[in-house]
Order: sequence, then structure tokens, then C-alpha cells
Amino acid sequence: MTKKIATLHPRNPHQGRYDLTALVKTYPALQAHITQNPRGEETVDFSDDKAVVCLNAALLAHFYQVPNWQIPAGYLCPPIPGRADYIHYIADLLAEMNSGEVPTGKRVKALDIGTGANCIYPILGHRSYGWGFVGTDVDKVAAKTANVIVQANPGLNKAIKIVLKKTPGSMFKGVIKHSDKYSVTVCNPPFHASMEEAAAGTERKIINLHKGKAAPTNTTKLNFGGQHTELWCEGGELRFVKDMASESKDFSQQVSWFTSLISKSENLEPLEAHLTAIGAKQIRVIPMSQGQKVSRILAWSFMDTDEQQQWASEQW
Repeated sequence: MTKKIATLHPRNPHQGRYDLTALVKTYPALQAHITQNPRGEETVDFSDDKAVVCLNAALLAHFYQVPNWQIPAGYLCPPIPGRADYIHYIADLLAEMNSGEVPTGKRVKALDIGTGANCIYPILGHRSYGWGFVGTDVDKVAAKTANVIVQANPGLNKAIKIVLKKTPGSMFKGVIKHSDKYSVTVCNPPFHASMEEAAAGTERKIINLHKGKAAPTNTTKLNFGGQHTELWCEGGELRFVKDMASESKDFSQQVSWFTSLISKSENLEPLEAHLTAIGAKQIRVIPMSQGQKVSRILAWSFMDTDEQQQWASEQW
């Protein structure tokens, strides 16, 4: 059963309002995108795609020592606090295998399915805990951009590897080699089942940002960004994660925890039933909340707790 949670993870550094003064000091380009809300407080226009990208760049420079980060127009620009929450919660999951202590360093190897042009999870995971990452994507521009980010920032190139997945339709095959061992996999799946559904979702976000008013026509296209492979696929989130779960069974002894972000709560019951049917020994639903947005992580393993602890003692 999923319990409600109202705050960010305790280790998440993005608590409360953004300190825009500090962010501008680290990343001066942000100053051009700062405006005032009706209460006279400094803020950023979250319906402006350029402002959101610049804010992300400032957050990555200030909190994660990643001064060189940029993505092509139209690619997904994820909210940093929520993505950081995912990393911190899976760190807690791994700590259960390590006597309650979060394992750190490149001995912990993580796999990001669909890393995107933004490369967010590998960046946050490595800078927060020193983990090694492999990030995969089927989009050539996304994979190339992620690799440019990795190569442009000191330290990332020694810990993060970006792989262009040349065979769409599978998540792990061709990526996890016979001798590979991964502590955890992460994924931000395409949520929607069609381009129309994705467009409607973006429109709702913009209307919410404009307090229920219709959004200006020039802000409806790129505010949050996202390519086809990032936003939608046939069958949507449910089909994508179900297929991922089915394939994960073939790598049951090479990965301690498989995980995925789940946007739609109604998808949990059928996914948990599927995981039980294919023999998962552990299934977890980890709730997350960032302000008004509620989501959750679905985690599963084909190892029991004793097997995981043995696995961890050999790998870490």
C-alpha cells in the first residue's frame, strides 16, 4: 500500500524555495530569466522553456559542480528536485543490503534506461554518491548530447558511459553483458500512449502554471520539451514497464534491484500482478511528492533479502 508523502527526501538539497541569488552568483546567465510574481517575489517563468533550461543549468552548476550542461531545443528538461528524490530513495533501497549504510563510489554500478539528452540520473547519482553509471538511449541526438555533457564536465567522463541503443524494443539485451553486475537500474518511462495524449498533458501543465487560464499560444510547444521516445509509446507507461519487467527476468541474477518511475497510480496494480506472475521475490512501491506533484518508484527484485546481502558483499 502506498502512503502519502508531502516533502522531498531528507537528503535532497532542493528543499523549499530556490535561492535565486545564490544560483545567479554561480550561474549569472540565470539573471536574465528572473521575474517577479504578483506578491513581488523573485521567481522564474516555468512556462518559458528557455528559462526552465537555464534554471536546470544553474542548479546543476551550483549543487552538482556541473558547469557545462545544455540540451537541444525540444528535448525533455526534467525538474531536478524530483529526479534527485528518485536517486536518494534508491540509495535507501541499496542501503538495506549494506547494513543500513548507503553504498558509495564506482563499485556501485547503475544502469539508466532512456537517459535522454539531459543525462540527469547519471549526473545526480554520481555527484551525490559517486556511483558509476551506464546511460542508454535509442535517440542518436539524445545519446550524442548526453555524451557531450559527460565529456565536458571534469570527473563525469571517468564514471559515466553513454550507449546508443541500436535495437529499439528491448531495454537490457545488448546492454547488460554476460559478466556485468548492476546494483540498480533506473528509468523515466514514456508516460503517454499517443502524441495527442502527450500534447494534452503538456497543455494541462501550462494551464496550471497560468492559474487555470488558457496558455499563450507561443508557450504550448516546448515548455517542458520532450521527443517521441521520451513522452509516448504504444501502450504508454503500463506497456513499457510491463515489457521491461518481462525482460528483466532474463537478468535476474545480474541486477539486484530493477526500478522505474511510475506516473499513473492506476498502473501499479496490474504491474505488481505481472511482477508476481513472473516470479519477482520482492516488490516495493516508494511514494514521492514534490509540491503538488505526486509520483512513485516501482522497484522489484528476483532475489530475496539474504540473496541480495550476499550479492552486495561480493560486489561492494
